[in-house]
Amino acid sequence: MLTRRMLVEALSSLLLLCGATHSSEPEILSVEKIWDQGEHNAFTDLIRFENGWWCTFREAKVHGPSIGKVRVITSQDGEKWTSAGLVEQDGVDLRDPKLSIMPDGRLMLIMGGSVYSVGGRYGTRAPRVSFSKTGQNWAEPKKLLAEDHWLWRVTWQGEWGWSVSKLGEGRDPRRGMVYRTRDGLEWEWITEFRLPNNTWNASETTLRFMTDGELIALTRPHWIGTSKPPYTSWSWTKMKENIGGPNFIRLPDGQLWASGRHYGSQATTVLARMTRDSYDPVLTLPSGGDCSYPGMVWHDSLLWMSYYSTHEGKTSIYLAKIRIPSDADQDESPANDNNSDHSRRTPRDDAG
Repeated sequence: MLTRRMLVEALSSLLLLCGATHSSEPEILSVEKIWDQGEHNAFTDLIRFENGWWCTFREAKVHGPSIGKVRVITSQDGEKWTSAGLVEQDGVDLRDPKLSIMPDGRLMLIMGGSVYSVGGRYGTRAPRVSFSKTGQNWAEPKKLLAEDHWLWRVTWQGEWGWSVSKLGEGRDPRRGMVYRTRDGLEWEWITEFRLPNNTWNASETTLRFMTDGELIALTRPHWIGTSKPPYTSWSWTKMKENIGGPNFIRLPDGQLWASGRHYGSQATTVLARMTRDSYDPVLTLPSGGDCSYPGMVWHDSLLWMSYYSTHEGKTSIYLAKIRIPSDADQDESPANDNNSDHSRRTPRDDAG
């Protein structure tokens, strides 16, 4: 017969086991450097496609004005990586590439394209887009919208892809414009971000849809925006933290987790708890100097996160696996956007 003491000891052991399995804070399980072959490797994104991993980033001489090319690498297991493509355009600095999966199953690569004047100063810029059926062969980049736009990340909801263009001159963007597209080529204007007190400092923005259709924006340098359909009116909260290269993910249980560059005594890449009106960094990844711009994917009950950093000397690409605390086990139903595992989707036979 079980005594009370035996029951207490068994319960204590169970609680200890649960505590070891589900920490109250995020836990880094591994961090690996996955690419350093370019002179300066930076500005990442990450996605699951065709039962494999795809990571993209810019290769150039330096962070600032220089002719950048967009590298796409792939892996089946997240450990051994090979090049799947190099997207380039004569005389154009291709920057900040972002991957998404279109409703027809193709991969879409959105990126900024800058052209410099004499002396390396910013001249003009406009977004570029490239498509691939397989991730291995990429179409010639096509120019989108008008000059001085920069579509930064695309999130799909049904047949529509949504993005925010950071609009402004050169390196001083001031306004955010919400657009949507069905084909990645033609973009429909929805609204302009109106920040509190006529503040004009909206820049890099990630959009994610909630299960009830609400749209949430995480915007550099320190804004969280929320909107309901038709997404023409926005409410804004100013965060206590400044963020660079913002990204966030909605987990199957509804949790929001964000990541980006943290500005402290030195720049680092952090993971933060996020709500509709708060951003709270709780974990610092191995990073420093020129760093951040993460890609985030939920897969196999873990957060997989690509980012770049200079803490080991050379600006390189890293992949982290992070366990996220939860009151209940996360199910594997993918969230309805491009930050979850979409490897079950199969491309249709459309033109690339």
